[in-house]
Amino acid sequence: MTGRIAEIWRHPIKSHGREPLDAVSLTPGKALPFDRHWAIAHERSDADGSKWVSCGHFCRVAKIPALMAISSSFDEATGQITLRHPDRAQDVCFNPDTEADTFFAWVHGFSDDAALQPTRIVKAATDAFTDSDFPSITLCNLSSHRAVEQRVGQPLSRQRWRGNIWIDGLAPWEEFDWDGRDIRIGDALLRVKERTDRCMSTHTNPDTGRRDAEVLPALDTWGHRDFSVRAEVIEGGSIAIGDEVARV
Repeated sequence: MTGRIAEIWRHPIKSHGREPLDAVSLTPGKALPFDRHWAIAHERSDADGSKWVSCGHFCRVAKIPALMAISSSFDEATGQITLRHPDRAQDVCFNPDTEADTFFAWVHGFSDDAALQPTRIVKAATDAFTDSDFPSITLCNLSSHRAVEQRVGQPLSRQRWRGNIWIDGLAPWEEFDWDGRDIRIGDALLRVKERTDRCMSTHTNPDTGRRDAEVLPALDTWGHRDFSVRAEVIEGGSIAIGDEVARV
């Protein structure tokens, strides 16, 4: 079945904001440009950005639900990121490479766990800080999302999944049949490598930063806790909302 790109999202700082894109250019072997390009290390982490490390090294929504409500915008020309949150009276605008103190003052108080306080902004020198050990792009199926909404019994923001590319026009869970297959998306070619296993972050409302839905038990009814698939860019090219998505 053929689908279309409905939405494109990136998350410049891992677990700290999201922003929509109309179009983007993909590069072989790379994540979406500036997606998870930075991450926030906590006091127990020794991450320095020189290599990929697992999500447990960073402040993230699964442990700090309030982070889910952050939205962002990134200016590639200036390197400035603007973050917004419903519990903050003022937005914050800063360069993550040079103005970390500005960020730490703004984000203070989101975590009530002393061991998970943010200590430094880590920049990915090689691979992006995706949740896979390869630079991945997450492909999400709108029909699968609607199936989860029906099982949970309430509307759910798609941003709970923190995916990159949302596809419309597929059958529910069709994306799970793509394992190991090549997918043509716009001018780019991606190869699906694995399902995306899910955690407690999906229970959190992106509008409020508070847990309000039992998403993982809903997924259990299908015999798994997976949603979306992770893919690697094989051939680069431009993609845009409305572009065709088809299995090769």
